Amino acid sequence: MGAPAVRLTEADDLIGLVRTYNPGTDSDLIRRAYGFGADMHEGQFRHSGEPYFTHPVAVARILAEQQMDDATIVTALLHDTIEDTKASFAQIEQGFGREIAELVDGVTKLTNLQLSSTETKQAENFRKLFMATSRDLRVTLVKLADRLHNMRTIKSMRPEKQAQKARETMDIYAPLAGRMGMQWMREELEDLAFRVLNPEGRNSIIRRFITLQKETGDVIEKITADMRQELGNAGIHAEVQGRAKKPYSIWRKMEEKEQGFSRLSDIYGFRIITETEADCYRSLGAIHQRWRAVPDRFKDYISQPKSNGYRSIHTTVSGRDGKRVEVQIRTKEMHEVAETGVAAHWSYRDGERVENRFAVDPARWIAALTERLDEGHDHDEFLEAVRLEMYSDQVFCFTPKGDVIKLPRGATPIDFAYAIHTRIGHACVGAKVDGMRVPLWTRLKNGQSVEIITAEGQSPQATWIDIAVTGRAKTAIRRSLREEDRERFIKLGRELARVAFETVGKKATDKALGTAAKALGIEDRDELLAQIGAAELTAREVVRAIYPDLAERGGEEIDQRRAVIGIRPGRSHRRARCCQPVPGERIVGIATRGRGVLIHAIDCAVLADYEDEPERWVDLRWQEGTHPASSTVTLDISISNDAGVLGRICTLIGEQSANISDLNFIDRKPDYYRLLIDVDLRDAEHLHRVMTALEAESNVASIERLRDPARVDETAGV
Repeated sequence: MGAPAVRLTEADDLIGLVRTYNPGTDSDLIRRAYGFGADMHEGQFRHSGEPYFTHPVAVARILAEQQMDDATIVTALLHDTIEDTKASFAQIEQGFGREIAELVDGVTKLTNLQLSSTETKQAENFRKLFMATSRDLRVTLVKLADRLHNMRTIKSMRPEKQAQKARETMDIYAPLAGRMGMQWMREELEDLAFRVLNPEGRNSIIRRFITLQKETGDVIEKITADMRQELGNAGIHAEVQGRAKKPYSIWRKMEEKEQGFSRLSDIYGFRIITETEADCYRSLGAIHQRWRAVPDRFKDYISQPKSNGYRSIHTTVSGRDGKRVEVQIRTKEMHEVAETGVAAHWSYRDGERVENRFAVDPARWIAALTERLDEGHDHDEFLEAVRLEMYSDQVFCFTPKGDVIKLPRGATPIDFAYAIHTRIGHACVGAKVDGMRVPLWTRLKNGQSVEIITAEGQSPQATWIDIAVTGRAKTAIRRSLREEDRERFIKLGRELARVAFETVGKKATDKALGTAAKALGIEDRDELLAQIGAAELTAREVVRAIYPDLAERGGEEIDQRRAVIGIRPGRSHRRARCCQPVPGERIVGIATRGRGVLIHAIDCAVLADYEDEPERWVDLRWQEGTHPASSTVTLDISISNDAGVLGRICTLIGEQSANISDLNFIDRKPDYYRLLIDVDLRDAEHLHRVMTALEAESNVASIERLRDPARVDETAGV
């Protein structure tokens, strides 16, 4: 009888919390959800030893403190049932309705995203996260509250799991909370993650604060009292709040400004919350009249709100003893949006949904982002653009007609042009800022008037990629460059395909290429050739698609799995990327923990890192005989920028019975190209023949084998 009584009390406590802001809450719905969740999680425990259901209840309380609607509270109670119990979507729908079932299912899908995986996969997960968010923002609100409670109780996890969750929180969830206007949650998530990732750094900030307080007394209370007095003298009714900034916020400023704590200014923040917008500006005047304003530290987000609806006046003044303090001035309505962000769209007060005229639905931003970025197919571009959107602070510039263009800090006229229209960006040839002609790489500042100069026939330049900072501009430029380069890529792809087919005694006919495109699921022959020319697909893969036996021929050749002598049976091995050893060269192995043996050339510079670990060295040698052409070596080659030169280079490599597996341009100048070519070779002698043939070509300015100690990502953590 004890457990149901405890449940009833806890459920009533939660319902009581919801009733404080929504007297009309459906208490029966919340009570049923509480009972269902408790039953489903019966017998499950957290890492701390507590019953698992304490977690969903804590998440529900966090959301109730944000005055969320009943559906969100119930979703919080049930958010792990589909994921971690025998409950199904159908059961949730039958017991609590379609809306709640879809919300719970949405949270489950977000939970299943592995957001701390490799870059490419992370980019795809970002895409899925934003797609899910754009359908119903309450899914993300529940997930953020879930992460907040997990971070508050993270100490019970294993250290390596704590580090993973903290990094994920710092990189993804904290910025997402900030972007959705929930600044308080962003700050707490950052500080909780900071405590895990850099406990010494955080403790040093706290110790400095304690020392400072002993030296100066309670500065916050003194400055707050001074501000109240000044506002009272001006006849302004306002609330004044003061606080020390969070340890992570201070640490980040120290890193950005490369300053020690003692030299860091504005470590205290103050808010003045007024009755009216007019009082905001009157308060600003009173503060500036009493204390000296710091130049270039004034921002008016009331006349120019942020895209998530944030409105406030920011100023920094020299307060008591010359210490700088940051002051934010806003009305109560503005303060509500600043504190709760997107949650304001679902919050209740006195049983009614709150209508806040300053609230802006971030769903529009997320929907616009996903729609724009879904046009492209490059995961890295998507991830880059998302991060730019998530982390950017903003500047506001004007068109000649007075329209406001919002851009991230550090944006250039190129970004401004693309923000107006892609067509304007493509045709840009110059810019005027405040009437003066400026270079396209100029960094724009708040309040500047920008005029874009265009010309017919102009097209984006490759150098613009490095000048632009917004995801929108970079994506549009890359897409245009791809289209412009398509014909060149098709021509290059045809030459690479011809060489690869001739290597196996076949011809790269249109029919053969069309068949390969179909086998690889590519739209048509031209797209296949364009992908080969752009190094998105290797010619060897194309040959393998229609002639698998020929592509892998070599009956008399040494089996690649037995190519190296000195490795115990069953133990894996692979060539190090830093030196790319080939048969015929002296080699040595480095044992890696759980990842087999990494084979290095005996003269590889990376081996110096293992001089103090002789137990990890493995004596190896290549097996004598004919090896297959499967050892890839990267050649760093500079060639003259003349018609047909690249085709001749590919032909020369093919004539030496070598295959090009990848090709990447790393520098393009008017007179020469520098590129990296991955060539599949049999042994050191084969490499020597290829390099000799290329070196004899008059259009080859230089050629060398790339041996780069920095290319050791596979040894990380060994």
